[in-house]
Amino acid sequence: MLAVIKTGGKQYKVSPKQKIKIEKIKTPQGKEVIFDNVLLVEKNKKVEIGNPLVMGAKVIGKVLNQGKGNKIIVFKYKPKKRYKIKRGHRQPYTEVEIMDIKN
Repeated sequence: MLAVIKTGGKQYKVSPKQKIKIEKIKTPQGKEVIFDNVLLVEKNKKVEIGNPLVMGAKVIGKVLNQGKGNKIIVFKYKPKKRYKIKRGHRQPYTEVEIMDIKN
């Protein structure tokens, strides 16, 4: 079983028992989250493609962790102008385990 969901402006290919990192959502750790924006569902070699969404389909997941990704360095520099800016950034994420795909 397979599904393609849309959350946080991105699309993810998911299947049951899979763990994914998505853009941060406000659901607390340990709670269930339901993804209604299902773009594609594949079950028993039968593919159902939404236009743009599959009607009545939903993906149920459980929030495992809220965290931050690795730090990236953003460095801006302009030669001969004494302009240097160094910043770090850590993108927040939510780790979700996919429990079930309902069609």
